[in-house]
Amino acid sequence: MNPQTAVIEDLAINTIRTLSMDAVQKANSGHPGTPMALAPVVYELWTRFLRYDPQNPLWHARDRFVLSCGHASMLLYSTLHLAGVRQLDAAGRPTGELAVPLEHIEKFRQWESRCPGHPEHGWTSGVETTTGPLGQGIGNSVGMAIAQRWLAAQFNRPGYDLWDYNIYAVCSDGDLMEGISHEAASLAGHLRLSNLCWIYDHNGITIEGKTQLAYSDNVGQRFEAYGWNVVHVDDANDLESLGRAYENFLAVNDRPTMIIVRSQIAYGAPNLQGTSKAHGEPLGADEIRLTKEHYGWPADQSFLVPPEVRDHYAATVGRRGRELSEEWETNFQAYAKAHPELAARWKLIAERRLPQGWDSELPVFPADAKGMASRVSSGKALNAVAAKVPWLLGGSADLAPSTKTLIAGDGSFEAADHGARNLHFGIREHAMAAALNGMALSSVRPYGATFLVFSDYCRPSKRLSALMELPVIYIYTHDSIGVGEDGPTHQPIEHLSSLRAMPQMLVVRPADANEVSEAWRAIMPLRDRPVSLVLTRQDLPTLDRAKYAAASGLARGAYILADAPGGKPQVILMATGSEVSLCVAAYELLTAAGVRARVVSMPCFEWFAQQPQAYRDEVLPPAVTARVGVELGVRQGWEQWLGPQGAFIGMDRFGASAPLKVLLDKFGFTAEHVVSTAQSLLR
Repeated sequence: MNPQTAVIEDLAINTIRTLSMDAVQKANSGHPGTPMALAPVVYELWTRFLRYDPQNPLWHARDRFVLSCGHASMLLYSTLHLAGVRQLDAAGRPTGELAVPLEHIEKFRQWESRCPGHPEHGWTSGVETTTGPLGQGIGNSVGMAIAQRWLAAQFNRPGYDLWDYNIYAVCSDGDLMEGISHEAASLAGHLRLSNLCWIYDHNGITIEGKTQLAYSDNVGQRFEAYGWNVVHVDDANDLESLGRAYENFLAVNDRPTMIIVRSQIAYGAPNLQGTSKAHGEPLGADEIRLTKEHYGWPADQSFLVPPEVRDHYAATVGRRGRELSEEWETNFQAYAKAHPELAARWKLIAERRLPQGWDSELPVFPADAKGMASRVSSGKALNAVAAKVPWLLGGSADLAPSTKTLIAGDGSFEAADHGARNLHFGIREHAMAAALNGMALSSVRPYGATFLVFSDYCRPSKRLSALMELPVIYIYTHDSIGVGEDGPTHQPIEHLSSLRAMPQMLVVRPADANEVSEAWRAIMPLRDRPVSLVLTRQDLPTLDRAKYAAASGLARGAYILADAPGGKPQVILMATGSEVSLCVAAYELLTAAGVRARVVSMPCFEWFAQQPQAYRDEVLPPAVTARVGVELGVRQGWEQWLGPQGAFIGMDRFGASAPLKVLLDKFGFTAEHVVSTAQSLLR
């Protein structure tokens, strides 16, 4: 190796290390050890291999770099700073600033710094996904890899391999201990996603001490069993071995790659290297001084960035990325002339817009006393949308026949066919939800389905969907004790309330087939919010919309479905989903008895809460305090609509195994009970 090259390499690597140490020390919190250990690993990847343009961090064909061990965030922030990655605004336009200016590193973990404790997508350009909860980043990376393979199959044409890129994810012992890593790695191996490379920091340390306290897996054998290509690097400081490992990944085209790198946490710290104390707390001023002396670094300087290091990054990843992205733009212009329809479709995908007339075939259902389950009507609506929006793709956790989420006439996304739209996630709800996030981050429109009771398995990933403001569609069927004989293990009780408690999450529970169609009409244009579409197993009457209000009211979250004469009710009956038809039946009984009643369908609390106060008061007049809420779930969250004098008919215990009609009667979900509750409020 050229001695001059070795000098700049060491200088760049030690710049990452010292910036990380200094930032954590000044913040008096953070994780310095892993950035110090992995600086050579990330340096080698970014300067020699990563196809990435720092001036254009949203270039569509860029390689994705995911830091799954988000606690090591200073490793990423230091790299983004040295590479000169530019900050973009919410519309994707350059702001003229660095994504990570040095002054933001100096404000690590402080208010409004673009260097928060864990990387946050959308806050700092260059951060491909929000990470921190261990395992989520590698789960996202599988979705990114799926999306790349699908985009390549859909859009690449002879002479135009424009959608070819790779996904690199750095993970830790903690990532691989989390259960999601098993689900995600199994799925990636099964699908033979050779565009995916995980880099495992095998440092043998966790917060409590040596990993051998709780972890003795043979990671190499584990991943070989998943069908991965496994490469070992014995020393994280050996750049030549790291380079050969990355070259090995690029040469393998039939499976994902796991690079296992042995490292020393807090490398170079004379007293803390290889100890758990270096994992999650500052090294201390004395130890930092000694460590800088070990690196040959000015011991009395903090946040030092030698100008030649910035020049080095500009001459490597900066120059390479600029040339590649400019070449891509030129080739795309030629592609657009040769394949104008595909280019126009891609533009819609990239801008998260929908084609004209996308909702023109959404079904309108005639009145029907028997009706159909909302999972069935949703399947019809989904297929109507999928026929018009070719980048809507997804699947279920081995439940498609039950959740009705197959796209008819399309194939299955498999190792031999990466161009189909029906994904089979297997019984892996957690990995499914994480992969959906990765797919959404790659511009396609994903959906995933399971039973509502199993939404708990998706929750960590759903929370990140909401935090990142991703338009992921979660489809949850079998939404109540309506599951019947399967019993309380499969009957969701607290789940609606739990989902509604999550900021940014929309929870939509339609009352009949036409509300389902309107739900899809309202959901598809979303760009910045995930949605949980909650559907029944049991049949629901399709309401007569000539007699009752139009289902288009769903878009406002709640609407007057049936009203008292003159629009002046004595009592308001409110419900979601399957309980709306129950309230309609009670309304008819009350009306026949001379009670002025109103029925309000409330499919989405969040949308209703966003409406102007005047509209909300029109639907729920403050003067009408006699209100009955009906839902096959817990009361929590209903108080804002019921008011202090309202009554609630719901569940305050787990369900039971019995036929549906028996359960509804035993738990008081009858028209007669709704009527008697309403009348008691009027006495």
